[in-house]
Amino acid sequence: MAKHDARNWHDCTKMIGLLCLVASILTEQAIGRQVEVEPVVESYPGQTVNLRCSFTDATGIQLTMVTWLYEPKEGERINIAVFHPKFEPNYPDSPVKGRVSFSPSPPNLDSPSIQISDVRMTDEGKYICEYATYPIGNEQGVTYLVMLAKPQNSASIVTVDAGTKPVVVARCESVDGRPAAQISWVTTANGNGTTVSKPGVDNTVTVTSEYRLVPTAADNGKDISCVVAHRTQTKPESFPMKLAVQYAPQVTIVGYDNNWYVGRTNVVLTCQATGNPVPLSVQWKTMSGEMPDTVQIRDNELKVLKVDEAVNTTFVCEVKNRIGTSRDQVTVFVREATGQQVEVEPVVLSYPGQTVNLRCSFNDATGIHLTQVMWTYESKDGERIYIAMFHPNFDPNYPDSPVKGRVSFSPSPPNLTSPSIQISDVRMTDKGKYICEYATFPAGIKQGVTSLVMLVTGQQVEVEPLVESYPGQTVNLHCAFTDATGIHLTQVVWIYEPKEGKRINIALFHPKFEPIYPNSPVKGRISFSPSPPNLASPSIQISDVRMTDEGKYICEFATYPIGNEQGVTSLVMLERALK
Repeated sequence: MAKHDARNWHDCTKMIGLLCLVASILTEQAIGRQVEVEPVVESYPGQTVNLRCSFTDATGIQLTMVTWLYEPKEGERINIAVFHPKFEPNYPDSPVKGRVSFSPSPPNLDSPSIQISDVRMTDEGKYICEYATYPIGNEQGVTYLVMLAKPQNSASIVTVDAGTKPVVVARCESVDGRPAAQISWVTTANGNGTTVSKPGVDNTVTVTSEYRLVPTAADNGKDISCVVAHRTQTKPESFPMKLAVQYAPQVTIVGYDNNWYVGRTNVVLTCQATGNPVPLSVQWKTMSGEMPDTVQIRDNELKVLKVDEAVNTTFVCEVKNRIGTSRDQVTVFVREATGQQVEVEPVVLSYPGQTVNLRCSFNDATGIHLTQVMWTYESKDGERIYIAMFHPNFDPNYPDSPVKGRVSFSPSPPNLTSPSIQISDVRMTDKGKYICEYATFPAGIKQGVTSLVMLVTGQQVEVEPLVESYPGQTVNLHCAFTDATGIHLTQVVWIYEPKEGKRINIALFHPKFEPIYPNSPVKGRISFSPSPPNLASPSIQISDVRMTDEGKYICEFATYPIGNEQGVTSLVMLERALK
């Protein structure tokens, strides 16, 4: 019997949990099924445990005496309590002597249960109630005492620098528990956890788990939770945290619209920077080394009070934090003054049936006499038609045209400083160029051109159909979803389609994740603007544009329930004329 028990115990230690223990105990119970005990009893240190034992049916059997034995996980069986009805109970030397006693006292052979007071973690093991009987011999029942210890759980974030090798970014620990705790990680970060266990004090187990990943700037601030499950807890304990990745500043200059002309006033460049720790300094400079006299700098803003030839330079924004220094640059090409004193919106988008406002103003009339203004419509075929005229000495005039009866100056009566017009109930055939032309003295004719783009009814992605740029500039590609009522916007993808070649994904944004910029000819020069982006208006900008960047740029929304919706912008690269 002893060899059989020892073999069962040795095999059991190789298995996980109590399944094997219970199986072993049930095997032993089958051998001595007339002795009734509880297979498993659980307890915490310091408590008093009752180990029941009774002989179920002694008919025709003489119960002689009972012995309780203790069998630790490692070691030999030890007698801990002995009772013979003709003698007093005996408690031999054992780890539980002084804490074990029969219950009730005095005991009886029918139910010789025992209790152990002030139980300790080292008391865990098998407790065997063994009867000496006649004529069937010894009969026994086995109870396994499982000692529990509630662990002390904790978690912490490890602040790291962005790098190229996996490092520990979070730790989680469950100290002095029994049995061992189970630790798991919940996060969208692209890493993995490793868990190790080691013996703790007083027969307990300490479990430590570390989460490792290759840290990037995009990981900073991501949610991560350590979840500790343990037998003594009613539910798993969760520790929500945020990853802390330090990285050099990421810098973007916004505000350049490729329309800086001589005489234009109060144009602003803004240096947007993110970093961890927060950037300490922002410094503006030029590639030439000299800052134009008309420039004012305040923190991250560079303001040009009045554009002149000196602004024809490359502005650099340099941002520093403890990790490093980063920069972005914008090359400004100052346009000639001719025709650039008339301010208009280059592109206006509209749906049929709407009222559109075509703005026009003369931004600086110093030393110039404004005589009159004329609005001209130029169709796709190149034919020009006068549609509205104003001279301050006469009433406004609206010649015969496709928009007569629907066009009017706004405000009314008009003024020469800002002779904007509006066209009501616009039609698909109204698309084309609208030219605001001033007659001035002594500068002569000055004009600005607005392209009216008509969108197909139901088209919900708003983009600029055409954007022109010179090499080295920063271009802004506008995109917006005009009406998302009843529509769920899932994500947006920007796609580049060159004149010859396949489409390439260049920028992706999902509101639950960081923006992604796949490998493409514009990687490192493209970013969402503003940053962080939003699904309602996920516009992008491309810095230091090149002649090879020319092509179609497609803003494609994934939506529910209507499916994918897209808008297409054609980027046309211009060659700067030599003087």
